[in-house]
Formats: sequence, structure tokens, C-alpha cells
Amino acid sequence: MALAFAAMVVFGAVLAGLTLQPSPASEALTHSNLRPGSSLELYWHHPSPRDALKQIGGNVLLGVPFGILLPVLAPGARGLLRVPALTALMMLLVELVQGAVVTGRAFDIDDVILNTTGALLGYLLLGRRLGRAVHVPPGAAPAQRKAPRGGLAGRLRGIRRKGASAASK
Repeated sequence: MALAFAAMVVFGAVLAGLTLQPSPASEALTHSNLRPGSSLELYWHHPSPRDALKQIGGNVLLGVPFGILLPVLAPGARGLLRVPALTALMMLLVELVQGAVVTGRAFDIDDVILNTTGALLGYLLLGRRLGRAVHVPPGAAPAQRKAPRGGLAGRLRGIRRKGASAASK
């Protein structure tokens, strides 16, 4: 857990360095993007595929640590919807600060979308398993090691347990 916390602190510092550093030389070139897909379209038609890959890949990779570390640090944040939602909120905040305060930077909704996609990938590839592994009670029986399921599957499992205990009485 301490290692995950340290990794998140380092990631936060890297995130701040990459996104909140002023870029006065770019000031005349920046523009805000509130239309999803607009920047992605520009990247796609960019004359240099390397620059497009750098922009898209960099933004996706920037979200991956959130998807891995968030479920480890905050068990309540685990989940296929929670991790991307919390990442989107955090990245939205970063983009708002970028657009409002940092010289030569602008708000871009596509960055939020790409960062959130990266967090979802990180969660699916590693964060989900790590979160479960870290937050399983010590000495838990194998049946308890499974993450609780919500929705219909969880209710059906609960009904089966109640029915089995009532039948044994």
C-alpha cells in the first residue's frame, strides 16, 4: 500500500510537470476544444504520424497509472464505472486549470477522453486484479476472495446462501 501511495505521489508530480508547465512559445497556437473528437480529427490528419501518435498515445498512457493505482489506494473507487468516472473528473480539473491559468496551454476535452480511456485500460489490464489482491481480508476463505457482485448475480448468490442455510436447519 505504501508503494502504491509513493507511486501515486510520483505520478502526480509527473502529471503536474507535463500538464501544468507553462509554454509561452505555444501561446499563439493554442485554442480550447470543447467539441469531442475535434482534436482527434486534427491528430489523425496531421502530416506527421509520429506527432499524432505522440499526442494520442501520450494522453492514453497518462491515464493508465490512475487505472492501476486508484483501485489499490481507494477500495471504494474500484469498479468498471467508478475508475473512469473518477479519472475523468480529475483530468477535467487538470484541463480546467490548464486552460484558465497556465500560459500556452488550453482546455481540450479530447485529452480528458484519451486520459480516461487510458485509465480504463490500466484498470482492466492490472488495476482490477491489484485492487482485489490488496483489499482481501487476511486469512479469508477462498469463497470470500471473490469480489462481491452487485446486481442480479449478487442477489441470486445471496438467495442461494439463505436457501442453503434454511434447508440445513
